Amino acid sequence: MASTEPTPEPTAAPSGQALGTARHVIVVPPEVPMVGLLGARDELLRVLERAFTRVDVLVRGNEITVTGTAAEVALLERLVDQMTTVLRSGQALSPDAVERSVAMLRAQANGTGDDRPADVLTMNILSSRGRTIRPKTVNQKHYVEAIDEHTVVFGIGPAGTGKTYLAMAKAVQALQAKQVNRIVLTRPAVEAGERLGFLPGTLTDKIDPYLRPLYDALHDMLDPDSIPRLMAAGTIEVAPLAYMRGRTLNDAFIILDEAQNTSPEQMKMFLTRLGFGSKIVVTGDVTQVDLPSGTESGLRVVQDILEGIEDVHFSRLTSSDVVRHRLVGEIVDAYGRWEEARPRAGAAHGGRKR
Repeated sequence: MASTEPTPEPTAAPSGQALGTARHVIVVPPEVPMVGLLGARDELLRVLERAFTRVDVLVRGNEITVTGTAAEVALLERLVDQMTTVLRSGQALSPDAVERSVAMLRAQANGTGDDRPADVLTMNILSSRGRTIRPKTVNQKHYVEAIDEHTVVFGIGPAGTGKTYLAMAKAVQALQAKQVNRIVLTRPAVEAGERLGFLPGTLTDKIDPYLRPLYDALHDMLDPDSIPRLMAAGTIEVAPLAYMRGRTLNDAFIILDEAQNTSPEQMKMFLTRLGFGSKIVVTGDVTQVDLPSGTESGLRVVQDILEGIEDVHFSRLTSSDVVRHRLVGEIVDAYGRWEEARPRAGAAHGGRKR
């Protein structure tokens, strides 16, 4: 843990230091490499300077001197402490991770959060092919924890928040730990602006491209050579939602993706497939419904129906949990403002949203 050496605040400020400021020296332990803390070409130091505009940061050797308002200096000290904890775990830091850590600590300071950045950033789910899959935000951490603690979990949020990817990682983890015997991945056969019947080829040819995102995630998490064998054995099944009707799925980890495109009847059908020893994760974005006009989204309805039932959990992610390009979060927020400003007259008639 980085140690701090507070410098008593003088009664009369010396030249260059204003009254009401605090000055602390953070001593970084010798086992923590400064290049890991500051980043290549000081890229992480630049992130700190942009995030703490009211604090002056001076680095000499393994000492970081911070001068500024007392609250900001204390927050920066906590951030450096969390960064060193992450580095001690063997994980590298990125500018994105540091920015998210700043946001978590500011949320704590405002009384709207209680998770330590180091706990979020070092929570490993699955290691595969030289990379580790882990949550990157507080809400993602809570989502992953909910999957561990509940039988049925709904992950609801905008594009890029990791809803499906994290659920897939938990499914693979459960399979490898022999907690389940198989993984079942499914989607409703509704495509934005297209109908499968107009696509060329056989039924398999029509369906496979639509299910491709699920295959892509599997390839990130498993040896690609093992996937055909696991699918041939029925250990992993990727199929349209219609294929679930009439089945009972025991000892399985079941994921319904793009659930906003289910009807209420389809959602009920899917949820009642749950068998003994199984777990269900339902993911979707209620702002991107591609159902025909007049058809209500099963994902919207189910929140009113099942909210409050024991062992059913709703995890709600927001634009702050988007882990794609920074612009994706801003785009999500912009569309949200646009939707709020639209006249509500046509909304009750089930107009399609894209």
